[in-house]
Amino acid sequence: MSALLEATDLRRHYQVRAGSGLFTAKATLRAVDGVSLTLAPGRTLGLVGESGCGKSTTGKLVLGLVPPSAGTVRYRGEALPAVGTPVWRALRRRIQMVYQDPLGALDRRLPVGRQIEEPLAIHEQTTPAERRDRALAAMNNVGLQPHQYDRYPHELSGGQRQRVVLARALMTGPDLLVCDEPISALDVSIQAQVVNLLLDLQEQLGIAYLFISHDLKVVRQVSHDVAVMYLGRIVEQGEAESLFAAPAHPYTRALVSAIPTIGPRRERLLLQGDPPNPVNVPSGCAFHTRCPFATPQCRAETPTLQPMANGRLVACHRVHEPALQVAA
Repeated sequence: MSALLEATDLRRHYQVRAGSGLFTAKATLRAVDGVSLTLAPGRTLGLVGESGCGKSTTGKLVLGLVPPSAGTVRYRGEALPAVGTPVWRALRRRIQMVYQDPLGALDRRLPVGRQIEEPLAIHEQTTPAERRDRALAAMNNVGLQPHQYDRYPHELSGGQRQRVVLARALMTGPDLLVCDEPISALDVSIQAQVVNLLLDLQEQLGIAYLFISHDLKVVRQVSHDVAVMYLGRIVEQGEAESLFAAPAHPYTRALVSAIPTIGPRRERLLLQGDPPNPVNVPSGCAFHTRCPFATPQCRAETPTLQPMANGRLVACHRVHEPALQVAA
């Protein structure tokens, strides 16, 4: 199956001040540092990791909202055009984003129906009557009622506002939705409704999702494939069920072991300390400061993603060692 989206060696670095005071030196913050991803049509790629690991920046790079410091993004085999150009604007109708905070993503001064229509006013030559009819149809598809067309965002619940954001994103018939923590601001019961809605829409419309989240339970439910990020890099990537059943990288194992389960649970792998400062990333494997299996090689050499027998990609020097596999 040909790829819908391909990101190759994406990097996004920022120049920041190191320390405080008037005469502080500049340092490089490596928000994304060599990420490569592939997403096929109609499938979901889950992107997981702790806060600050670069997930949201990766999503913005894929959309073209943030220019990469290096690397390329290709959509249906063509390089992503420069931001702001007519070609980029035309492409934006095929790639849309669902934001984390639905209230922040909506204009509180406009009725939600008008906001759902807005993509048509930007990308298509349609009459007001046509836009209204299509907005009502989109509202119906996401479980909203016609009488809510004239409501304002503050008059809706969090789940209803997220449905409005989804309806607006679907108005131009996109092939890809970048979902940046789309349920983290919702109550647990509402989260389940929105997740089921996303699954139904994918089945009906064949949409591909780049699903960014730190909630591994949800990622496991919605994703076909999963990529695990740590300090701007992918440390493990592979088919979702296989990865959750037998995580290979110590960081992935720690994340998976923390997922609440019913009945017997796997042994918990506790991580010590906090993630390092992304301005001062440790040498070698960035995870070695928290890894219980770290060796001198881990502290000296940066591991690259290596293929395993099950098709998984893992960036760990010791992943093929029998002792580490038994521990997993």
